[in-house]
Amino acid sequence: MSFVVRYSQSARDDLARLYEYLLDRATTAEDLDLAERALAAITGAVESLKRSPFIYRKAEDDPFLRELLVPFGSSGYVALFEIEDATTVTILAVRHQLEDDYH
Repeated sequence: MSFVVRYSQSARDDLARLYEYLLDRATTAEDLDLAERALAAITGAVESLKRSPFIYRKAEDDPFLRELLVPFGSSGYVALFEIEDATTVTILAVRHQLEDDYH
């Protein structure tokens, strides 16, 4: 079975915020490449949810609310997602692992 993965508007805003943060800090061409690679790492990891979203850790007591860890560099990112039904997964939020919580 394959799931359809959707992004909520909030998650899209988070991706834009994280990408812009890296771009704002960029001082070299390699730094610009880092922003591209970070975005690719997140979106690539999210693709794995199409196959088996239930293997990722629960975010709360709700078995349908889970977190996907995305390793990147010395830390990484965390995507909060909800398994809505037997065919749909929605990314609710994305944050850097060093952030306090989801925005």
